[in-house]
Amino acid sequence: MVMVDVSNKPEVAREATAVGTIKLRTETVKLIHEGRVAKGDPLDTAKIAGILAAKNTSTLIPLCHPLPLTSVEIQTKLLDKSTVQVTATVKTKARTGVEMEALVATAVGLLTIWDMVKQYEKDAEGQYPLTAIENIHVVRKIKKGV
Repeated sequence: MVMVDVSNKPEVAREATAVGTIKLRTETVKLIHEGRVAKGDPLDTAKIAGILAAKNTSTLIPLCHPLPLTSVEIQTKLLDKSTVQVTATVKTKARTGVEMEALVATAVGLLTIWDMVKQYEKDAEGQYPLTAIENIHVVRKIKKGV
């Protein structure tokens, strides 16, 4: 097992964007929208968590190259009455791309939202019937200057 040798590749500007969603109860999304989540604002906290996750991707994913990130932008959006979207755009000037950083940032942002609202997601039997983190994927990859 080896980490891929990228020493012969040129350093170029690279960018990747990943997106994913979390389905929640309508009541939970309303609490987020109204700023009434007991732990604080899950959307702002997800942004911080996503940035930290992107910066630490190489410590989480075996054989992933540590990269000098030049920018990490996390956007959160209420898509409808039961869906929150997290989008992560990561940039670097390096010998390899930042798709993993964007994916990890998106996933951790969504997990952070879940952690902050899970107390509102239980049904009468104490189960989590509706919640689902879904469709985390890369939507854009750019390599400039080759």
